Amino acid sequence: MNDEREELIRRIIDNQRGLVRAFAQHQSPLFASNLTMRQLKVVLLVSVNGSATGQDLAHHLGVALGTVTGIVDRLVAHGLVSRHEDPQDRRVRRVELTEAGTKLIDQINDAGLQQYQAVMAYLDTEMLRCLNKVTDRLREVAMDLYAE
Repeated sequence: MNDEREELIRRIIDNQRGLVRAFAQHQSPLFASNLTMRQLKVVLLVSVNGSATGQDLAHHLGVALGTVTGIVDRLVAHGLVSRHEDPQDRRVRRVELTEAGTKLIDQINDAGLQQYQAVMAYLDTEMLRCLNKVTDRLREVAMDLYAE
C-alpha cells in the first residue's frame, strides 16, 4: 500500500472515531441500560442470529457454557430473552429475544440512526450522492469479505 492510501485510511478511521465520540456524548438507550458488556453481547448476538444455543453463545463469547447459563439467567430475569426447546432437537435449548429485548435493540439502533441522520441533514445533495456511493461500495466489500 502506498503512503497516500495509508494516510487516507488513517484519516478516515480518525474521522469515524470522531463521529463515534460525538454520538456517544448524547444519551443513548445503550448507556441507559444496566446490562454488563457480556449481557449486551448476548442480546446483540441473539438479535443478529434470531436465536442461539448456549454452545453458540459460549463459542462467540469465548467462555464456558456455565458462564453463559448465568448470563442468560440474568437476561431472562430482566425480561430481555427467553429459552425454548429447539424444534429440531429437543435436547437443545435456544435463546431468543423477548418483545422487551427486541424493543431495546430497536431503541439502540434507532438512536444511532437518528444521530447519523441529523448529521447528514447538514450535507448538500452532491455530498449525499458521494456518501451514498461510498457507503454502497463499503457495504458490498464488507459483504464479500465477511460472507459466510
